[in-house]
Amino acid sequence: MATTNTSATVSSNTDPPPSSSSSSSGKTGFLKTCFNGVNALSGIGLLSIPYALSQGGWSSLSIFLAIAIICCYTGVLLQRCMDASPLVSTYPDIGALAFGRRGRLAVAAFMYLELYLVAVDFLILEGDNLHKLFPSVSGFRLGGLRVSAKQGFVLAATLAVLPTTWFSSLGVLAYAAACGALASVVLVAAVVWVAVFDGVGFHQRGRLVHWAGLPSAVSLYSFCFSGHAVFPMIYNGMKDRKRFPMVLFICFLVSTLSYGFMGVIGYLMYGDALMSQVTLNLPAGKASSKVAIYTTLVNPLTKYALVIAPIAEAVEAALGVGKSRLLRVLVRTALVVGTAVVALAVPFFADVVALTGALLSCTATMLLPCLCYLRVRNKVGYRKRWVETVACVVIVVVGGAIVVLGTYSSVKQIVQRLK
Repeated sequence: MATTNTSATVSSNTDPPPSSSSSSSGKTGFLKTCFNGVNALSGIGLLSIPYALSQGGWSSLSIFLAIAIICCYTGVLLQRCMDASPLVSTYPDIGALAFGRRGRLAVAAFMYLELYLVAVDFLILEGDNLHKLFPSVSGFRLGGLRVSAKQGFVLAATLAVLPTTWFSSLGVLAYAAACGALASVVLVAAVVWVAVFDGVGFHQRGRLVHWAGLPSAVSLYSFCFSGHAVFPMIYNGMKDRKRFPMVLFICFLVSTLSYGFMGVIGYLMYGDALMSQVTLNLPAGKASSKVAIYTTLVNPLTKYALVIAPIAEAVEAALGVGKSRLLRVLVRTALVVGTAVVALAVPFFADVVALTGALLSCTATMLLPCLCYLRVRNKVGYRKRWVETVACVVIVVVGGAIVVLGTYSSVKQIVQRLK
């Protein structure tokens, strides 16, 4: 999810592209737009993609590829919706153009809830990897409560990110978070190094298909390609908007190859023993493992504030906070505390990511673009092509199935783990 301007939101992978100015001097060229798009699609999904493959088996790669193609196509549908009106600049604007005020509220609700769960994922990720890095740290008592070491690391991460959410200007953090693409390259390189030079190798054969884990795998795959919330901003920031479909093609091609490569090498390294994050499988004490874990730890710390900011601004606007700095700090602190509570209560990274992917990412990347486009097409008088209509209907049916089955599977897993 990637962060955009605060009136929009961030994608499920949370790797924010730099904001573009509305002036012509601030427009981005083709290559920079491609970089921003890849950055929007790159994120924490890279950690869970090997686990997703282990859940679905080798044959699930065909579903992974199909989801990538569908999400690329629905990105083009969003462009057509934006072309229908010069007033459309954000994803909620598309919802409003299609279905009025209710459409805007529905799109915004899905976006903000997705952001909130991504912030929760960040804290769970921090706790898991810090515990992997410092396994000898023991728990402690906080008043009358017993706090485990992993819970303590989640609390420490919460305290670390809390001050970053208090600032209205996130320019420095946005610049730091723009290094997400580089961090992804470092992470993949470190994992490959572990396999080739640290003795792990590629010896696991894996399974062709794992029917029981397929809903979880598909949900995690959906999470990887949820960048649609930032596409309107990227599109509006382009110098030559006619090349946007080519930008989407390149971005999804690069992202699909990087995710696929990470998934394949991780599955060949650890097979069905893969944990929710591939970094948790890496051998302790190795320098390459530490590089991978440190890279994993730093990114969420720089991006957390960018993920929370759109939610905070929406809440502040609803409450009429105005320019009161104290009230803004209180609102943002409450949001951060809320994400920490959820992370402590449901500390299951893969299941929370799968729930996010099935219920929210799939809705934002498959259902809403198709439904909005069909509605906008009727309103503005676009030429109706039967192939296009059939494609949209099929995507809605497939997306609806993923939402239902994936959400059920994820919630079931969470409930079982809590028991």
